[in-house]
Amino acid sequence: MPTDAVTSGDRLQAALAAIDAANAGDPHTIRIGGRVRPKEQAHAELMTQWVQRLDSEADDAQLVAARAHHLRRWLLPRSDYPEGRAGYLRWRTAQAKRHAADVAEIVISVGYDEAFASDVSAIVAKKGLAADPRVQTHEDALCLVFLQTQFDELADKLGDAHMAEVLAKTMAKMSPSARLIAQDLAMNPRAAALLESAGGGG
Repeated sequence: MPTDAVTSGDRLQAALAAIDAANAGDPHTIRIGGRVRPKEQAHAELMTQWVQRLDSEADDAQLVAARAHHLRRWLLPRSDYPEGRAGYLRWRTAQAKRHAADVAEIVISVGYDEAFASDVSAIVAKKGLAADPRVQTHEDALCLVFLQTQFDELADKLGDAHMAEVLAKTMAKMSPSARLIAQDLAMNPRAAALLESAGGGG
């Protein structure tokens, strides 16, 4: 049993390191904690942290899915698809398929089996959202990372009225406990007011 545990831990760390290395190539950057980082690499680390906070017993599949949720996302830019919702949905579908294939290749290369790869891919694709609490945890983490890192930029782009609609849709995706956590995020007064109006109080 101890040997199995070590092997499992080694596999997990190898998978996370490989995903980090892949995301390190992101040409887009973000400033977090005073440091400029590759955007998807930083987002992936935040996702992992949120999943661990939301579920202290998160399994390997959850942690790998969190780290790989937007694996090398920049390689398939939104601009390659038509404007509008139909184009957006086509892009999202293509991204989901590519993420699933890429993360499956990584986890199998470090010693996980096909069943594990399929499990990770299902979480990344948010399959079984209504039935699998692990997928809800993944969704909650995605929403919290969005609020942490993209709120201000998107609000400036969309304006307060449209942003309130986006936030209402975001809050509707989240579990009650995650909505309460969202309330406690450090936000400027404008962001806090919009969040409150969108139902951030639960």
